[in-house]
Amino acid sequence: MTDMARRCTVTGKGVLVGNNVSHANNKTKRRFLPNLQETSLWSDALERTVRLRLSINGLRSIEHNGGLDSYLQSVSTARLSLDARRLKQQIIAARTRREGESAGQGASS
Repeated sequence: MTDMARRCTVTGKGVLVGNNVSHANNKTKRRFLPNLQETSLWSDALERTVRLRLSINGLRSIEHNGGLDSYLQSVSTARLSLDARRLKQQIIAARTRREGESAGQGASS
């Protein structure tokens, strides 16, 4: 896990750098790491679970927007990471495929 970037797939939150400041006002560099969790989220369009490395803030954003699929469709593609963009494209393709199949079934019956 050390070679993976410490960055949220959805929000883009990453490592911040600052100082530890002692009582004597000595300053030493430190890193503020994001609270990243490896989570599995259900995608209705893909009908499978998707594993993502999310910050808790990103997970709350997804839950607030009604799930992974609706969150990815509501957020602009420019704000997403490369993995999230690929996932968004897969979800859109799966939805259009499903809508095409349902339209074809309605016409034939």
